[in-house]
Amino acid sequence: MKLLSIAIPCYNSAAYMRNCIDILLTGGVEVEIIIVDDGSTKDDTALIADEYAEKYPEIVRAVHKENGGHGSAVNAGIEHATGLYFKVVDSDDWVDITAYKKILDKLREYQTQPENLDMLLSNYVYEKQGEKHKKVIQYRHMMPVDTPFTWEDCGHFKKGHYILMHSVIFRTKLLKKSGMKLPEHTFYVDNIYVFEPLPYVKNMYYMDVDFYRYYIGREDQSVNESIMIERIDQQLRVNYIMMDYLIDKKREILKQPHLYRYMRNYLEIITTISSVLAIRSKKKENLDKKAALWSYLKGRDERLHRYLRSGIMGIAMNLPGSIGRAIASTGYKVAQKIYKFN
Repeated sequence: MKLLSIAIPCYNSAAYMRNCIDILLTGGVEVEIIIVDDGSTKDDTALIADEYAEKYPEIVRAVHKENGGHGSAVNAGIEHATGLYFKVVDSDDWVDITAYKKILDKLREYQTQPENLDMLLSNYVYEKQGEKHKKVIQYRHMMPVDTPFTWEDCGHFKKGHYILMHSVIFRTKLLKKSGMKLPEHTFYVDNIYVFEPLPYVKNMYYMDVDFYRYYIGREDQSVNESIMIERIDQQLRVNYIMMDYLIDKKREILKQPHLYRYMRNYLEIITTISSVLAIRSKKKENLDKKAALWSYLKGRDERLHRYLRSGIMGIAMNLPGSIGRAIASTGYKVAQKIYKFN
């Protein structure tokens, strides 16, 4: 059995996928690299995937499927994974080789007892095009470093420092046990990926190494604000799924108060993003969708609605009139500069 399965979702990624794959190959035969060609038709993505699978048959597997979007490609990666642990690396991103070796060493320590490690976390770096100083997202003030821990050992997560797909490695059996299925033809499903498995996570380990390099700079990238506004329905779909999940599982999750608090606050961030995108679009139809989102939450869980609505972000997102929306939009732009997102 492989130590680590790494899925690389690829869609017309020929221009940059080789860099990602070549770096991951340095992990050697303990690693299983699953290149998921998500129905690419405009370039040589499929041919490149087959080329690597033929050249490195002990390490690389090529999976070809009809186009279903990023979530569908991640689902396929999980389905085909045979490693003890599972990681997603997007085709335009890469990892730091030194940190990669350290992480493999740590996973190897748990190889005989993989159930003692459900989730390994590490830092990620915003490789934003044109910026000399790269922002590093680390968790050293929020969770113990280089020692096993549980949710009860975690501190308060700062804004902008939540667990993202870039920072996490899950135990593969845990992912499969969770039953998570990411929706197809939907962007922003990475938020579901680091949300729904969490109630199954008991044992964690954090390594303070800058492992994942998250590239930001392509004009067609899904996190560009203008594109996010165009795809606001997909953002809202993810938001509704996360709301329903937390509410439906609330009784179970509340058995771990620290976990519930974390998931509730993460939902707050996602709901704020949905709201501010609607506000910045300046379209009545999107503002109506924002109102419907908050109304839906109130109907499903009035206490949760009251908590999110009474926080600073909730208040800002629901200020009345054009002046209120201008204040919310300005606050978002300030946060954008501070946290370096989009």
